[in-house]
Amino acid sequence: MTTFIEQYIQDGKKTIEDKLKSYLQGNIPEKLYASMAYSLFADGKRLRPILLFASYHSYRDDLEKVYRTAAALEMIHTYSLIHDDLPAMDDDDYRRGMLTNHKKFDEATAILAGDALLTYSFELVASDPLLSENEKVYIIRELAKSSGPEGMVAGQILDIEGETKRLNLEELERVHQLKTGKLISFAVDAGAFLAGASEEQRRHLRQFSHYLGLIFQVQDDILDVIGDEKKLGKPVGSDTAKQKSTYPALLGLDGAKQKMDEYNEKAKAALVQSGAKQEYLIGLLEYFGSRDY
Repeated sequence: MTTFIEQYIQDGKKTIEDKLKSYLQGNIPEKLYASMAYSLFADGKRLRPILLFASYHSYRDDLEKVYRTAAALEMIHTYSLIHDDLPAMDDDDYRRGMLTNHKKFDEATAILAGDALLTYSFELVASDPLLSENEKVYIIRELAKSSGPEGMVAGQILDIEGETKRLNLEELERVHQLKTGKLISFAVDAGAFLAGASEEQRRHLRQFSHYLGLIFQVQDDILDVIGDEKKLGKPVGSDTAKQKSTYPALLGLDGAKQKMDEYNEKAKAALVQSGAKQEYLIGLLEYFGSRDY
């Protein structure tokens, strides 16, 4: 039987994929379009745009206002995956059970497809007819900050630098707060901002999203140890092979699960203080820590 949150995720996934297909238009060279579409329309979880929907839904019932912002977020996430998989980065052959972009096409095309998705995301927001000029400026600024040298990209370089080191817990949290957590935090904040939530409400939601991002990463690390390769779409044990610092490597499998429980309690406390309608975000909080792919 499908649970409430599973249905919400399924509906949100279909919505954002329909929107992405309608937005990826224009006079794009054939090979570049094929490469962009190959990764953008791969069978991803779409959790970041769904989280943005849930944050918005916590204050308002309509959803049309956030479609372009959610699509832009997913384009940036997809660009980061294309570049992460490159030989100079993680050098992966498979993503979501499919050949990685540079294996399907070639390295230069993959780089350009990532570049194109990154830059197009900002064009999408800037041309949104449903946002005010102030809203556009806020979303573009926060999306750039979350994905750039103080956000996701900062986390990526720290992750690379930490591959052959044994990071302590504080260092590990910082890597994941930036690399994974910043876009998750953007999703929560952007949804609440566009729904008209107050600064005080959003302050608590940012605290909630901080722990949500860490929970997402702990579960990722756990799945790399005990996950099902068919569900994950990639080999398990790749973090160990690359000598990456992970929660299970640092704390043991049981310790990693205990740490996730601690994050979970802190996230719930912050969510209560935010005044948001909780059914959507609490459901995603539980899903993030129990997903099997």
